[in-house]
Amino acid sequence: MQKGFTRFVSLGAGFALCAVTAVAAGPNNFDNGTDTGCAALPSYQVFQAALAQAVAAETSGLNNHMWGTIVDRSGIVCAVVFSGSAVGSQWLGSRAISAQKASTANDFSLDASAVSNGSGLALSLSTANLYSATQPGGSLYGLQASNPVDTTVAYASQYQYFGTQQDPMVGNRVGGINVFGGGLGLYAAGHVLVGGLGVSGDTSCADHFIAWRVRNILGLDRLGTAIPGPAGLFNKDTTHPDNIIFDITANPNGGTGVSASGFGHPTCLNTGDPSKLPPVSN
Repeated sequence: MQKGFTRFVSLGAGFALCAVTAVAAGPNNFDNGTDTGCAALPSYQVFQAALAQAVAAETSGLNNHMWGTIVDRSGIVCAVVFSGSAVGSQWLGSRAISAQKASTANDFSLDASAVSNGSGLALSLSTANLYSATQPGGSLYGLQASNPVDTTVAYASQYQYFGTQQDPMVGNRVGGINVFGGGLGLYAAGHVLVGGLGVSGDTSCADHFIAWRVRNILGLDRLGTAIPGPAGLFNKDTTHPDNIIFDITANPNGGTGVSASGFGHPTCLNTGDPSKLPPVSN
């Protein structure tokens, strides 16, 4: 399951992934036409290459291969990929988790259109930002059970198609809520939210780091300073607005630790430095 130098070289050191290639899908007219469904998002091939590149670049966590899922703004799964050489090269359970994360980040992030329609704040929330508030006693406790996964979609029997362009989740809404690292909102030019990205297969911290790198490679991290997030608002890191926050301290009364910001996430085995991740684009 370990990442290998040979696999990294096969990507090509100068592999260009900045351009987003559209998949064959019609518009969904979501949010009065502010996005075009899967057509606004990377193709299977571009997404798969971006995930492999991000996995090779990230050295934190367990060094595992990963699953990745992208959903459009309406929550429809557009692509499911993996970074290893075969479907069993990464944890099978992480396929559905990656889809949950993509759905969660899309479902609980906003963009400027929300402000113009009366919302108070265009806020981007990564799944890592939801951990503390969803613990027992937290203000969002129970959120993780609020939008169940469609099991007929997530656990369809066509194993031979998992992680391919014919993955049975593609074209369907899988749903689900996940509250640890690895899910990010996808923002295109103009700070428009066009969907969500989910990555799973390693520690939850490494999942976040790899998802962050994938989003950057794909050029769908166009938050700039227009879209705030907890790390910018409470951790004074405006260049990484929806970054993971490690501010949980031990609870002197026992039980769940206390997050100073309310958006904190636990550290993991071999945790990386979130400040070293690429800054978001404008």
